[in-house]
Amino acid sequence: MTRRYAIGFLTITALAVCWYLATMPLGLISPGRFPSPVDVWLSLKQINTRGYANGLLYQHVLHSLKLVAFGFAVAIGTGVPLGLLMGWSRRAEAIINPVFSIIRPIPPLAWIPLAILWLGLGDAAKVMVIWFAAFVPSVINSFTGVRRIEPYVIEAASMLGTPRRRFVMEILIPAAAPLIFTGMRLSLQASWTTLVAAELVGAIYGLGRILNVAQQDIYPGMIFVGMACVAVLGWATTRLLAEVETRSLPWIQMARA
Repeated sequence: MTRRYAIGFLTITALAVCWYLATMPLGLISPGRFPSPVDVWLSLKQINTRGYANGLLYQHVLHSLKLVAFGFAVAIGTGVPLGLLMGWSRRAEAIINPVFSIIRPIPPLAWIPLAILWLGLGDAAKVMVIWFAAFVPSVINSFTGVRRIEPYVIEAASMLGTPRRRFVMEILIPAAAPLIFTGMRLSLQASWTTLVAAELVGAIYGLGRILNVAQQDIYPGMIFVGMACVAVLGWATTRLLAEVETRSLPWIQMARA
């Protein structure tokens, strides 16, 4: 792990050096097309002190975090149980899967017009779009996790007369948990990807708002600040989810070690 982190650090350092050389001393890239490190630093200083796009950086970050948290939580709260139900019950799969198969190929961004029509330009519409983007991966992976349970495990539980509630809590969910967490990671990534597009329309605060206003102002440095914030927050929340997975499934970590 230490060696891997060291290699990653060296890679990022090398990219930063190339970025500096290409944009400042050598002038290989025009500042109007790609900002230099100094441009990004001045943009970051501006948004932290004077503000940009109706707010300071921390206000935009908190607003985007709130939208992602709500959309992700609703998606997991609905997608995981639905996937478990479809995986466990053939009857439920026969009823639900045709509808799910129809809406599954629809891109999350295609729901933006309907979300605005139904819920207006407020945060509820943005949460709906994020929910749909995160909902699909959680359903698919939870469904797959149940279907990959070895048949003899289910047969043994049935022979022992395990109550349904105990079977679900102590056998079904733990056995499907690795793929459930995989679906949660994909859902979290989809939430951040969709957030920016959702905030491009009718947003007062948020990282998408920063990107939209900076694009209109032709402000590459601020665009880079917005993109960097999305990247850092996406990485941090993914690491947090990975830590939750490690603590929830210690046997997976032991197997990998």
